[in-house]
Amino acid sequence: MNARVIRKIRDGRGRFMGMDVLILHTVGRLSGQERETPVAWFPDGGDSWLVVASGGAKRHPDWHLNLVGRPEQAAVELPGRDVVPVSPEVLDGAEREDAWRRVAAAQPRIEKYQRKSTRAYPVIRLTRK
Repeated sequence: MNARVIRKIRDGRGRFMGMDVLILHTVGRLSGQERETPVAWFPDGGDSWLVVASGGAKRHPDWHLNLVGRPEQAAVELPGRDVVPVSPEVLDGAEREDAWRRVAAAQPRIEKYQRKSTRAYPVIRLTRK
């Protein structure tokens, strides 16, 4: 499934299930291998994007663990564009709450998933380097 979505993004079609998606480039924190993961993104100004480490699992997704484990090697690829290095910042406090409100307003489905989860979904700002 990920490979199909990645192909669509590279072909310039950056929507999946009604959400804008990008390809998040990370490096495995343990393996050191390059990883590519399609993730939904939300606008946060001209040179930054918000992503949410959601999902049905009881732990954060592997891409999130890789992102915080090797933040200096993170990059994003938007539909039909080049890979852009980014600096990830896990938001907390009032800044996270503000970002979460914007994400939930844009995509209520994510808030519904959050209510069913026992963990708080991290909200990460990816800012172009």
